[in-house]
Amino acid sequence: MKHVYIIGSKGIPARYGGYETFVDKLTAGQQSDEIQYHVASRRDNSQLSEASNLFEYNNAEVFSIDVPNVGPAQAILYDIKSLEWAIQDAKKIGAEAPIFYILAARIGPFMGHYVKQIHALGGTYFINPDGHEWKRAKWPLPVRKYWKLSERGMIKHADLVIADNRKIEEYILDEYRPFTPKTTFIAYGTDTIPTTLKSEDENVRAWYAAHDVVEQGYYLIVGRFVPENNYETMIREFMISDSSKDLVIVTNVEKNKFYQNLLQKTGFDQDKRIKFVGTVYDQPMLRYIRENAYAYLHGHEVGGTNPSLLEALSSTQLNLLVDVGFNRDVAHDAAIYWNKQPGKLAAAINQADLYTAGELSENANQAKEIIQNEYTWKKIIEKYEAVFNR
Repeated sequence: MKHVYIIGSKGIPARYGGYETFVDKLTAGQQSDEIQYHVASRRDNSQLSEASNLFEYNNAEVFSIDVPNVGPAQAILYDIKSLEWAIQDAKKIGAEAPIFYILAARIGPFMGHYVKQIHALGGTYFINPDGHEWKRAKWPLPVRKYWKLSERGMIKHADLVIADNRKIEEYILDEYRPFTPKTTFIAYGTDTIPTTLKSEDENVRAWYAAHDVVEQGYYLIVGRFVPENNYETMIREFMISDSSKDLVIVTNVEKNKFYQNLLQKTGFDQDKRIKFVGTVYDQPMLRYIRENAYAYLHGHEVGGTNPSLLEALSSTQLNLLVDVGFNRDVAHDAAIYWNKQPGKLAAAINQADLYTAGELSENANQAKEIIQNEYTWKKIIEKYEAVFNR
């Protein structure tokens, strides 16, 4: 039996988040009976963890970790406590050649210490470094410097780096060439099953009425409300476009400093087309909203293979993506690309508005074919299990 310890997600059952969804799908879709998963979970992530330090979910052993709220360092402390628990558990059960798979590069300065313990067990340490956390504008400069230092430490000591985007793999091989890192590419996955909701369903009609939008009458944005997702560019450019459609923004917006600055810079409250609609956690409803958007705007430029991009490609007929390597690596020619130069996205929106029904259908089919060929959860799980069992 191959024991695989997964550390770094908030845990399962997944409430939200890319890593959490990944771990949920990986364990729920397990095909090999030669793998036993052990998953770290923050106690405040799941009601199931309130009753016990250990519980089973998706045939995985889930261990609850208590971690105090110490601000930005909470995630670092959580990963350390999770890794310590995992190492002790592997010792206790006598796990043969266990794998410790860490999601995100948060504890690099400490990995030299822990990797010695892992190797002493006959185990291996794998890392998924995510995207460029050290580029995120939400972090002050000292924190960004820490993330870069941490990434370096995580890569230096890794037995295998699993990149979810080919451009991330290229970056790791180039940036950390002196460490001769061993890498592999396994993408993130997405669901391809259409929504079960119908236009006439009461909750569908209520949502559209509440936000004064109609099917096929809006461009859509879904994503975290952070500067590096280019909300300012997308809103500003939509406002100067000629489109008669709405811009529906599904995000966890808070009227914080970023929101106030955005409002002051763009004056979006004066444009009736711009509609912040809050979050949508009901997955069939979110899928319906995606499927019935005219087009999707994607401004993420820091991460690797972004889950919301895969969801858009599998469900939305036309996608307008910020032109970065991560996005081109996923969508290829099945999208319209834009950059942040003034007028570029507005021109792309005007172009998109002129697409014929045939062009929209052709684009949608091309995007769905990419998803079916490369990004279904079944294929992603098969690749992971092949690596774990190797």
